[in-house]
Amino acid sequence: MGRYIFESVMLVCFGASWPFAIAKTFRARDAKGKSLVFMSLILLGYAAGIAHKIINPPAPGAPGLAAHVVWLYALNFALVAVDFALCVKYGAHNQR
Repeated sequence: MGRYIFESVMLVCFGASWPFAIAKTFRARDAKGKSLVFMSLILLGYAAGIAHKIINPPAPGAPGLAAHVVWLYALNFALVAVDFALCVKYGAHNQR
């Protein structure tokens, strides 16, 4: 159970910052200071985490948390994807 709790805490901590980043981008309607390359690497990392959990599922009888960690990866992926989309939208808009 130990490694799943630490993995979950890591994902919750990383994921907690994205709603603030999304809100800031949305309110400002500006992608200034945001890096699409950086966010792409984060998306790739979360996709790799999801793939790992699908390819190597928890052992039968593993604690319930082990089976749900993939959803934290998916939630974080979705949050970063929203911020990425906003940056593409507002970054392209501000270039005109």
